[in-house]
Amino acid sequence: MRQLSPVPTILPSVYHSEERQAMLEVVRDLAMNQVLPLANKLDPVQGQIPDDLIETMADMGLFGILVDQEAGGLGLGVFEYCMVTEELARGWLSVGSLIARGNGVTKTFPAAQQRELLPKIAAGKWLGAFALSEPEAGSDVASIRTRAQRDGDEWVLTGQKMWCTFADRADFLVIVARTTPFDPARRNAGIRSFYVPKVRGQFPDGIVGTPMRKIGYHGWKTWELAIDGLRLPGSSMLVEDGADDQGFKAISQVLSTARVQTAARSIGLARGAVEDAIRYAQQRRQFDQPISDFQAIRFKIADMVSQVDTCRAMMYQVASDIDAGRPVDHQASMIKYLASEMSERVTSEALQIHGGAGYTTEFPVERYWRDARLTKIFEGTSEIQLRIVSDRFLPRPAKV
Repeated sequence: MRQLSPVPTILPSVYHSEERQAMLEVVRDLAMNQVLPLANKLDPVQGQIPDDLIETMADMGLFGILVDQEAGGLGLGVFEYCMVTEELARGWLSVGSLIARGNGVTKTFPAAQQRELLPKIAAGKWLGAFALSEPEAGSDVASIRTRAQRDGDEWVLTGQKMWCTFADRADFLVIVARTTPFDPARRNAGIRSFYVPKVRGQFPDGIVGTPMRKIGYHGWKTWELAIDGLRLPGSSMLVEDGADDQGFKAISQVLSTARVQTAARSIGLARGAVEDAIRYAQQRRQFDQPISDFQAIRFKIADMVSQVDTCRAMMYQVASDIDAGRPVDHQASMIKYLASEMSERVTSEALQIHGGAGYTTEFPVERYWRDARLTKIFEGTSEIQLRIVSDRFLPRPAKV
């Protein structure tokens, strides 16, 4: 049976190089032959990513894509980071997200700390988790209430964090807290990040973790963290120098890359759904012919492929602009918004093509659909992305 892949096997000429093409093919082989079978086996029973897959990814250098070669990384750019992410997410969103536990986590760390930690991170031996969101602060970072108070030579942190994925299996946490009381007139002031090393598989004294019950993203646990009197050395604060809003600005800068990577994750999910829909449509017969012969199905697939390719083209562009040092704040929000919205639409259409079979756990399309819904929420909701983009082209309202 004639069946063509909806994804190009060769990178577009403007982005192509032999090194990138080779990397693409190696990671695609990993995703399709190791990651996808694990997803099909483990996701239905909410099983987590096994350690041996993490070790395989570490051996391939995937946690050090953005780490300089001098520190043991691959010394590549956001383009390669997103290219790899798409391939892994096509197999399993949880694995497509896993490489973020190394790449870019330490961008706001002081130079001395980076020199110490980056070799371990690049080798996959020291992976982190990011604790930012709270019950009343997610998209609105400036509303965080977790407090960090000085006590002699130590910091004492107290508060509550939500949606901290991989917190249990991480080797360190980065916790965002406020060093001054919340001031509505200076909402960005006093926000700082703190480095918290820990034992893999445990939480340090002063933190109690409760796993959150999710409808998808089952490859790892996501945690609510109750922080009560967590004591840290005075040197734990990251980016101590600069203006009192320096910490807020540092977090905002990291989010641009995270949003483009989320677009790559969304594209990978949608691509998986399209590939499965094409395969199913050619196998499923009604009225004595495969349903892929019906114009309604053919036009659905044509539209789905067009949406995936369009988002990938913009994702490549924005990632390349980041690598070139260009400011991309609103462009990153654009592609995060477009790709995540696209992913939900495309995975839903793929499920529709499967008919009743799509509403069972017998086919992986339902996993793509559940996971795609998350991409509209994490790393900033679709509504927040639209606000960022509209603020770029319209005067900000006096009061939201």
